[in-house]
Amino acid sequence: MYSAATAVMGSELMTSKLLTTNTLFYGDNLPILREHIPNESVDLIYLDPPFNSNRSYNVLFKDEGGKDAQSQIVAFDDTWHWGDSAEALYDELVTDINGRVGRMIEALRATIGENQMMAYLVMMAARLVELHRVLKPTGSLYLHCDPTASHYLKIVMDTIFGPQNFRTEVVWKRTNVHSDSKTWSNVSDSIFFYSKAGNFTWNPIYAPHSEEHLKSKYRSADADGRLYTLDNMTSPNPRPNMMYEWKGHASPPNGWRYSKETMAKLDAEGRIWYPSDTSKRPRLKRYLDEMAGTLLGNVWTDINPINSQAQERLGYPTQKPIALLERIIQASSNPGDVVLDPFCGCGTAIAAAQKLDRRWIGIDITHLSIALLKYRLKDSFGNLDYYVIGEPEDLAGAKQLAADDRYQFQWWVLSLIKAKPLGGDEGSKTGKKGSDRGVDGAVTFIDDATHKGKRVVVQVKSGHVSSAQIRDLVGTVKAENAAIGVFITLEPATKEMELAAVKEGYYDSPGWGTRHRRIQILTVKQLLAGAQVDMPASATTFKRAPKAGEQTAQTASLFD
Repeated sequence: MYSAATAVMGSELMTSKLLTTNTLFYGDNLPILREHIPNESVDLIYLDPPFNSNRSYNVLFKDEGGKDAQSQIVAFDDTWHWGDSAEALYDELVTDINGRVGRMIEALRATIGENQMMAYLVMMAARLVELHRVLKPTGSLYLHCDPTASHYLKIVMDTIFGPQNFRTEVVWKRTNVHSDSKTWSNVSDSIFFYSKAGNFTWNPIYAPHSEEHLKSKYRSADADGRLYTLDNMTSPNPRPNMMYEWKGHASPPNGWRYSKETMAKLDAEGRIWYPSDTSKRPRLKRYLDEMAGTLLGNVWTDINPINSQAQERLGYPTQKPIALLERIIQASSNPGDVVLDPFCGCGTAIAAAQKLDRRWIGIDITHLSIALLKYRLKDSFGNLDYYVIGEPEDLAGAKQLAADDRYQFQWWVLSLIKAKPLGGDEGSKTGKKGSDRGVDGAVTFIDDATHKGKRVVVQVKSGHVSSAQIRDLVGTVKAENAAIGVFITLEPATKEMELAAVKEGYYDSPGWGTRHRRIQILTVKQLLAGAQVDMPASATTFKRAPKAGEQTAQTASLFD
């Protein structure tokens, strides 16, 4: 079971726990990497940073001073702007003792100007420097991106890791062809694979043979039904000590591939096929059930994206299929190794690492992502031993979070009762809210024979509260046709608020035969002490992640 821990834990204690216990960090990954992740402590890094052109955000590639753009670029929702923060990181990179990165970032600024793209590249360069530092000498890094910024990121990666340590660009076909206007249909992402040095962990991955290959190559079978194909037994180069007659068959010009002792062993095991004519050569039987499969290349078309009906779909906008991360983790790490995802989102890399018996570190800057990942780990693996660093542990921490960012506070509070946030863009760090009609979050449950969902609607308040807000919640519950309304407050509730809530009576559950207050008030202090919403037992929030053993057909075919 996970334990919470503060972000100010002593560095020595933090380091020892990171090396022995799986850890989730809430916060900005740059200071977390610098302060808490030791040098050369990580075996594998996967990152899918927030720059996804699959989503329709048209941002002008323009000077931040407001000049008209000469071209256009598709960029991310959480738009990085050139300002004080970007300038400070830029200065840090340029003045660092390692001059190569500084010269590269100077050249990029001179080329593309002071704009959102440049702010993004400065942000990524600073983090990639730290990721390179924490990698072990045998470690590898996979950077997942799309054509929006991949060409710039490749320059940044070559500068930091060295072009000699670029291993390949994996092309993942993430969707089918669609009707793009006047261009080739954009159906793929790039995954840049770099190693820290020349001696890196590598486990070849094989795909099952195609039906065409099996039909053309494995056409023969032994008496027991084992399929086999025939392979050459002659030496490709002259080997005088391998030139001997074998069972009436003359030596090949270069000799045999195997010694007499090995030939005798293969013969005794029935692994040699003999022609009826001794003028022809014996051949080696290679059995299908002993073949690993077809060695994979760098174009992956056999892993489908998360579609609307996928069992593993959690509703997170940039969720990647777990088969994709399993392939990367199997190829570039071993059981017991440490896997780091500094932009972990809904945690596909973390879930794949746990499933494959790796240790892991996940970092994300939104409480929504951390909450979703905690639910995913619980649903898939049951109770796990891991730490969550950076979440409030007491009322003072909750008040500080509310003062720093009320939307992060809201998402964190909703995570305590497993409510799904509503309104605005759940994936945005800006916390911009849409038309949520007074509802901050909701929990859905099934309560009767109709199997139709009923809702618990939730409001979260971090400031002054009064009975008028309870009356507003009553109106919202009626307008939303919800079963229960929950009011969560950072400040203590007044007696007038309690009386207004009690006045609304009960929701009687027809399916469970239980009674629940229709309007409920919970304080953050009560939630931190373990209190929960009083609701029917079938309540659910996010779609549950499948158990770790419940593989999709795609995953099973690739890795069984």
